[in-house]
Amino acid sequence: MSRERSSGPVAQPDAVISIIGPGMKVTGDIETSGTVRIEGKVKGSVKAGKAVVIGKDGMVDGDVDTQDAVVSGRIKGTLVVGSRLEVQATSQIEGTVQARRMQLEEGAMLNGSVTMGEAKTGTSGAATMSTSSAAIPSDSPKN
Repeated sequence: MSRERSSGPVAQPDAVISIIGPGMKVTGDIETSGTVRIEGKVKGSVKAGKAVVIGKDGMVDGDVDTQDAVVSGRIKGTLVVGSRLEVQATSQIEGTVQARRMQLEEGAMLNGSVTMGEAKTGTSGAATMSTSSAAIPSDSPKN
């Protein structure tokens, strides 16, 4: 006799959210077709087919490659975002950033170079910004 087990619906790989929790430290590369949320520390590259979310206390020392990203923590390396990048006020990014669209909140620190637009070389609509220190102060005086 054979019994069939029903384990319920199987989650699609791109619908899965992987979490590197607070206090966790990962040394090595991470790759997923879904979303990864980083609240701990990663030393290595992070590649996510859907999105990367780096929490306020999260840190990545390596390259990040994804479709969408929300950064509240720290990145030291190259950040390539195919669609939308949101850089929140608590974030610190050191390195190269390439994104189609970017939202930069007041207070964020960005040290490095930024390339906006399509990922193709020689795109006429792309804007480039190179800085040694592009910090937006969060306590600027109000008029």
